[in-house]
Amino acid sequence: MSQVIPVREALKLSQGEEVTVRGWVYRRRDLGDKAFVVVRDSTGIIQAVFSPSARGHDAARRVTVESSVIVSGRLRDDPRAPGGKEIQGENLEIVSLADNFPIRRDASREFLLEVRHLAVRSRKLTAVLKIRDTAFAALHEWFRTNGYYEVQAPMFVSAAVEGGATLFPVKYVDGSTVYLTQSSQFYLEALIFSLEKVYTVAPSFRAEKSRTRRHLTEYWHAEAEAAWMGLEGILKVEEELISHIVRRVLEKNHDELTFLGRDLSRLKLVEPPFPRISYDKAIEILQNKGVGIKWGDDLGADEERVLTMEFDKPFFLYGFPESVKAFYHKNDPSRPSVTLSADLLAPEGYGEIIGGGERIDKLEELVEKIKRFGLNPSDYEWYLDLRRYGSVPHAGFGLGMDRLVMWIAGLDHIVDSLPFPRTTSRTYP
Repeated sequence: MSQVIPVREALKLSQGEEVTVRGWVYRRRDLGDKAFVVVRDSTGIIQAVFSPSARGHDAARRVTVESSVIVSGRLRDDPRAPGGKEIQGENLEIVSLADNFPIRRDASREFLLEVRHLAVRSRKLTAVLKIRDTAFAALHEWFRTNGYYEVQAPMFVSAAVEGGATLFPVKYVDGSTVYLTQSSQFYLEALIFSLEKVYTVAPSFRAEKSRTRRHLTEYWHAEAEAAWMGLEGILKVEEELISHIVRRVLEKNHDELTFLGRDLSRLKLVEPPFPRISYDKAIEILQNKGVGIKWGDDLGADEERVLTMEFDKPFFLYGFPESVKAFYHKNDPSRPSVTLSADLLAPEGYGEIIGGGERIDKLEELVEKIKRFGLNPSDYEWYLDLRRYGSVPHAGFGLGMDRLVMWIAGLDHIVDSLPFPRTTSRTYP
């Protein structure tokens, strides 16, 4: 038996060469006295054909879908086979014979979520997870190349970053109530006073009752904060970061994007600078399209979907009213009713993937705004300390990695952007 090689490498060999691959049975069928077994591994699929004279013929006829196998034989060109080549099978070793696999072609989304531990084997999710891996790697690459330090923050917190309505309470070991974090932002702000430019990638938790196609209760959150930076500076960081991630995915995951049916021409448009529209202009556009919205309202998924159809690449929506953004956003000195904040919206109906802006750096201004939002400054004492001891202008943002992957891969629901999604109705498996 020849040395085991990945399927991808086997498909590069010439006709007649001996080959051995291992993996799982993706499909199998009998045609006359021949057995056809399609084997998948992490790199692709290849078909093996066993004639009655082959040593592995009997095993190929009784093997079941998702059994783990080792297949050996000689490569043969066949334009009808996946990848244009197949193995003329000589031997098939069954490592583990699978029970009757429960997933069928017509399985519902709900059933596939129920058996997610098995559904992650699908070619679709395999392709998505490879794209996700590239996106995470590219994010780290960009930050580290541009002088940011990766840091970590706690998951148990005692105060809400965004306010209290969507917190997950947890009974702590001393009997007190703490919460699962909604964001690492405050801790990143503390760290800019030593490291200046920091980022983290970690789960965040929000007990939102939203059941839209883009909401999770636990999601992966990439956050960054930078000292000596204002709104303009942080928007430049965001558009360069997103463009870099998309470029890397186009470079490394062409096959996966093509398999998913993604329109690559749309992704190739993702280069800075990104367009910008004001909140005021957005309200005007929406009203002209018959959307029932007025100045001062927040934009939800439906409103964002309408706006994104006006653009062919990500765009910034800036100048939100104070009332629709969290208390820590700095108000625009030239127009105090709006904040120095901006969301980055992905096109094609996907909507917000980043929220960010300039933070309040003056103690008195921050205390006053906390009170104006009906919150108690004493609940944010350590956060206020950051303004008492050498405060500087600074800005930051939070990027939803699952939403980013959903858009890049062209998925119709966020649950397909990560291996084991958590939603308002699902914590299993």
